[in-house]
Amino acid sequence: MNSPEPDKALDFLPRKSTVSLSRHRSQGIDESEMAGFKAGFAAGREQTEATLLQQLEREKLINKIALQVFQSPDLAYILHIAVTEVRLFLQADRVLIERFEEDERVGVIAESIDPAWKPCLNLSFAGLWCNQRLAWYEQGNNEVVDDCTQLLPDKALGFPPALQAAARLAIPILRDGLLWGVLSVHQCRNSRTWQASEINLLEQLTTQLAIAIHHSELHHEIQHLNDHLESEVEARTIQLQQAYEFEATLKRITDRVRDSLDVDLILQTAIRELAIVMKIPGCNASLYDLEQGTSTTCYEYTSFLSPYQGKVSKFSAAQELYDQLLRGEYFQFCSLSPNPERGMVAMLACPILDDQGVIGDLWAIHDPDHYFSEQDIRLVKQVANQCSIAIRQAYLYTKVQKEVRTLERLNQLKDDFLSTVSHELRTPLSNIKMAIHMLRTAPSPERQERYLKILEAECSRETELINDLLDLQRLENDSYRVSPEPIQLQTWLPGIMSPFISRAQSRQQHLQVEIPQDMPTIASDRKSLERILAELLNNACKYTSPDGAIALSVRYIHAGDPADYQLHYQSTEPVDIAKFVIRNEAEIPASEIPRMFEKFYRIPKSDPWQQGGTGLGLALIKKLVETLQGSIAADSQNGWTILTVHLPILEAVPES
Repeated sequence: MNSPEPDKALDFLPRKSTVSLSRHRSQGIDESEMAGFKAGFAAGREQTEATLLQQLEREKLINKIALQVFQSPDLAYILHIAVTEVRLFLQADRVLIERFEEDERVGVIAESIDPAWKPCLNLSFAGLWCNQRLAWYEQGNNEVVDDCTQLLPDKALGFPPALQAAARLAIPILRDGLLWGVLSVHQCRNSRTWQASEINLLEQLTTQLAIAIHHSELHHEIQHLNDHLESEVEARTIQLQQAYEFEATLKRITDRVRDSLDVDLILQTAIRELAIVMKIPGCNASLYDLEQGTSTTCYEYTSFLSPYQGKVSKFSAAQELYDQLLRGEYFQFCSLSPNPERGMVAMLACPILDDQGVIGDLWAIHDPDHYFSEQDIRLVKQVANQCSIAIRQAYLYTKVQKEVRTLERLNQLKDDFLSTVSHELRTPLSNIKMAIHMLRTAPSPERQERYLKILEAECSRETELINDLLDLQRLENDSYRVSPEPIQLQTWLPGIMSPFISRAQSRQQHLQVEIPQDMPTIASDRKSLERILAELLNNACKYTSPDGAIALSVRYIHAGDPADYQLHYQSTEPVDIAKFVIRNEAEIPASEIPRMFEKFYRIPKSDPWQQGGTGLGLALIKKLVETLQGSIAADSQNGWTILTVHLPILEAVPES
């Protein structure tokens, strides 16, 4: 029942009473009638004042709860205040807020109860009692039960015993037209007739609670959005910080790696920085030898693992792993069984590669339960890329330095050549010029003949020098042609030896020649062989002191003879060989032997008689021997220098 408004309180009095009062005043009434009239008026006024007071208290309660709604976003606190204030105001035994759950159960989420009764907070109920009331409440209907004992338990309409309700007043809480819950008031001691004012109060309260629920949900949604936004900002900040640290780390490693052209220092710097930044117990780098199929651990950084530095691993020993690395793929794995040297570990392997192929690999090693993150993998890959660039630069630098040294040596050889050749070319010309001058003033035919011989010899010397240069050029350009023909050394060799025998005798040198009587006919290029032997004998005579010995020996080696050197040329099958050995009694320093066959190179202090030469002789001979598919080797020990030539027996060109 709605309470009357304060300014209309007098409307509860009968209109005729007012008229009657005016009539009595005009006619005059006795004292008893006046006293009765005053008493009735006073009672009506007291009733009106009581009604106004109740309405004021209800408004204060509603305002108090509404104030809590706007002061606190905590829904549980608001619901607790609401049920507490309602119970105190209505002098009820129990006030509940019930919610219908998804499984068609009713749960108590807030409760205020008189200490004499058993609490039901957090209990839930099910059954027909819940189902029948759900549709009723969803339509916005109130439940008003003055006496619960009149409900029929056999039809499951009675209240659950745990509620201990003798009377029940329940008002639905609607949120945007949908049922959110129920505000219920229970009288447990006895039945109770619920007044219209009480029903009206609870209806107003449920409206405020719906506002509070909406306010709380908005607050929690905003709080959730704020928390989500803060978490995203924090995550993004962490990502930016990690990205900054990643770039700073990569730049530091890159700068240190790029500053070096030493491969060992590059790997040492990269591995050390990588292990420190990633906080891993072990890290190592290896370089590959693709031809040998091996990986050599060049550098490692470890705090406790067994050392691997210097270890050489065969690709075939872990073919599956190295196949992936050789394809340029990275991977991580954990050992299923303890490694005999490192135990149980987790490993990340990344190839060091560039556009020319795989150079080596990087390995990061951690505890067995560790998982390398995407950022770890990205960092290792970037460091591997920087290492590949730096290593390739170091290789190129080494190659360039080697080429520079080669060019410097060639430049020096060129200078030596120009100096030597210019001297050698100028000397015959000077002699020719002098001989021509002497011919003009020679008084006798004998002297003229002598100067003509000098002219002839110097012209021959000049021609030979120029021919040597031209022949060497043809040999290097593979334009020198050979024509094998049969050679009977027993009859051919004495003609070659004759001038050297005379020369040795004139210088008191001892020249010996050893040719087996059963030496078979060989097939080779006659002109080239003659030039080879003549140059070697000339050198032997030139650098042998008087009373020194010179020897030439020839031997025939049959194919398949295991007792001696056998030459294999473009075939696995052995061939017959003619072996020529020239020995002379003069020793050459061991350090000079590897350079004996270089162009324009002359062994220092090896020509005590200053006989001169271009330094082309042995270089030309070596090229000639190689053109004949043979080999030449030098040795010097015990006061003797030995030059050994092995020539395969070529097939003779048939005469046309």
